[in-house]
Amino acid sequence: MFGIFKKDPTKKLLKKYDKLMEEAYILSKTNRKASDQKYAEADEVMSEIVALKNVS
Repeated sequence: MFGIFKKDPTKKLLKKYDKLMEEAYILSKTNRKASDQKYAEADEVMSEIVALKNVS
C-alpha cells in the first residue's frame, strides 16, 4: 500500500553516475590520473545499478 512512497535507488545511482562521468570528462583535460579514478568510481556505480536491475 505504501510502496508508492518508496524511492527508486537506481535513479539516485544514475544521477551519481552522470555526475562522476561529467567530472571525469572535465578532469581528462587537465589531470589524467584523477580522471581515471573518477571513471573507475563511475564504473563501480554502474555495476551497482546493473546488480539492482538484475535483482528486480
